[in-house]
Amino acid sequence: MKITFSMHPAILALCLPALLAGCAGNIDNVRGQPSTYEDPETEGRVSGVGIESQDVIAMTDEMMRDLLATGIVANRDTPPRIIIDNEYMRNESSTVINTNMLTDRLRVNLNRASEGRMVFVGRHFSDMVAHERDLKREGVVDSGTIRQTQAQAGADYRLGGRIMSLDAVDRSSQARSRYHQITFEMIDLELGTIVWSGMYEMRRSSQDNIMYR
Repeated sequence: MKITFSMHPAILALCLPALLAGCAGNIDNVRGQPSTYEDPETEGRVSGVGIESQDVIAMTDEMMRDLLATGIVANRDTPPRIIIDNEYMRNESSTVINTNMLTDRLRVNLNRASEGRMVFVGRHFSDMVAHERDLKREGVVDSGTIRQTQAQAGADYRLGGRIMSLDAVDRSSQARSRYHQITFEMIDLELGTIVWSGMYEMRRSSQDNIMYR
């Protein structure tokens, strides 16, 4: 004899949440690792073979000290006008990195440390400057409290550079090694000559393949 059980739909609707709650109670929801602050000048918990924060800090500090000691800055009566941005900073390496991190940190620290011995042209802000100049000359706004000039500031020197890498992988262990060579060069914007060069090199190895974004 076949025995069947049935339940009224209304009763089933009342019991279903309790059944689901009972099932959910058996699920072990493990809490994630809480986030913590880390010193950007030291190796972090998550690291790979790419360019890390401590590398950005170390190389820009080294380039800053070297630039301040060159003839571009020393013994000059008129501070040179310099453009430092990522327009001509090429990343030809297998590492994913925003090159603005290098040029912005170098420019900001040089601007502070040079104490007026270098003047930095914000060419990456030229659209903003042009818009404000147009408003002033059209009479939409007044002339402000500083002088008016015929044109925006021209530059004497501009930074260029290149990031390159050489990778090696151990197929048996999947260990990875990457050598980076980062060059910085200051270009005379009239002659096209290189008036200063700096280079930073490093090699990193890792067992795991960390993804950089």
